[in-house]
Amino acid sequence: MKRTIVRAGAAMLALGLSATALVGCTAAEDTGGPTEITMLVLGDKPSNGRLEAMLEQLNERLTKQANATLDLFYIEWADWQTQYNVQLLSGDDNVDLITTATDWLYAWENAEKGAFLPLSEEMLQEHAPKTWAQVDAEGHWDLTKLDDGQIYFIPEDNYTQYTNHGFFYRGDWATAAGLPNGEVTKFEDFTTYFTWVKANKPEAYPWDVALANESALTGYLQGHTDLQTIQQVSAGNYYPFQTSEADPYTVTSWYMEGDELVEAAELARKWNEIGVWREDALNYDGDPREEFYAGLSGADQHHTQTFVTQIVDNMNKKQPGSDPKFFYWGQENGNFFKDILTHGAMAVSANSKHPEKALEVYDLLRNDKEDYMLLNFGIEGTDYIITDDGKLGYPEGYDSSTDALGSNFWAGRMDEYELSKVTDAPDKEQIYAELDAVAKEYPYSTLILNKDAIDPTLAAMSGVLSEYIPQLQYGKFDDPAAAVEEMREKLRDVGYEDARASIQADIDAWAEARGLD
Repeated sequence: MKRTIVRAGAAMLALGLSATALVGCTAAEDTGGPTEITMLVLGDKPSNGRLEAMLEQLNERLTKQANATLDLFYIEWADWQTQYNVQLLSGDDNVDLITTATDWLYAWENAEKGAFLPLSEEMLQEHAPKTWAQVDAEGHWDLTKLDDGQIYFIPEDNYTQYTNHGFFYRGDWATAAGLPNGEVTKFEDFTTYFTWVKANKPEAYPWDVALANESALTGYLQGHTDLQTIQQVSAGNYYPFQTSEADPYTVTSWYMEGDELVEAAELARKWNEIGVWREDALNYDGDPREEFYAGLSGADQHHTQTFVTQIVDNMNKKQPGSDPKFFYWGQENGNFFKDILTHGAMAVSANSKHPEKALEVYDLLRNDKEDYMLLNFGIEGTDYIITDDGKLGYPEGYDSSTDALGSNFWAGRMDEYELSKVTDAPDKEQIYAELDAVAKEYPYSTLILNKDAIDPTLAAMSGVLSEYIPQLQYGKFDDPAAAVEEMREKLRDVGYEDARASIQADIDAWAEARGLD
């Protein structure tokens, strides 16, 4: 019942604001001047002036095309996990378009809480006709609807990428460490690699990592179980619920069941004793990627897309001969997934004063080639060049670490306008093909969980996990097994079983509705 009330309230809020928006549109139109549309993006706003120069040119075009201009509002990486949802639910009417996602940016939760304007088919057909037609032809609108049948966001469903996470490391150092072909083929190989780096590269940390992190745990867990994380439910920064490939409709948790978490924590303790990271890594606020580029770290952690578009090129230029390589979580047992089609998506704020104009601008940014190129790549000749063989390159002296555009349009990219880049890994297509051959389809793209009743429990679980997981990741407990058992007891005390049962009920209903066993 509560869920229904929340949705009804959200719809009324949206409709009420939509009426207000129409008044706002009329007022704007009365002035005859362009309407400013603000788009919320994730990332650190660049200070090199290139973004502003690009927007000046883009806005000249948008003014002529739609009598509108675009501005970007940034939620920065340092606090996005706390500030993103706060901003969306703040009632701020200065944001019109919102970058979102169902797997990492709480799209379903924010839709249910009324942050997004419901988008009718007629509204999309009139104000974003090219986007409507493409998504409709692919049959992907159902991926964006709550069970009230309304569309709440637009999927970035026509852009090829892989975002499975793992370690970047140096093939030259791995070769010197004695790993066959200089390659890590299982998670435990990093003990050999890190030990060699510690002994032979005293100026470098084997893995210079900063702040709260759990890669040393989840990388092991994914490669040593068939557990698959339910991406729609998190407890703060953590994703505590999984199913197994063998039993895909029974909810469990790799934090709560099995011996693998203890095994991972014991390995992390061993790495801590080797000196893999800084003693104060949990409080270190430096930039590990720049340390990796500078030859002062033996590893970095992020996803495939970062590796093929940034790491390979930067390492080859800044650390010639380093032979950068990537080991992704689940590589050793094939337990990894293709991106879901709503890994990137765009919503219209329920508080937007100009929702129709916002859709018109989005339709141009997504489908007009020149607008798209400006927003995503900047000004030709300054931010990028087109090479004689048709690739996207960069002017002499360009350094992505300092010269990047940083527009971060991750909610409407299109393969049609994505040129191959001279900075892409030479074997990018091979890497994608190899991943495609093994990666699994995420089985729960249409699963919507009712979290209203368990939100307080998830918040309490977040507190417990925040207390233990970073310490386990950095190997700080003398007795990891005792620490894991203590954590599990606290999770049970704050209601883990109730939360698991609630999610299980939703999965049961979802599976029954689809005739799944």
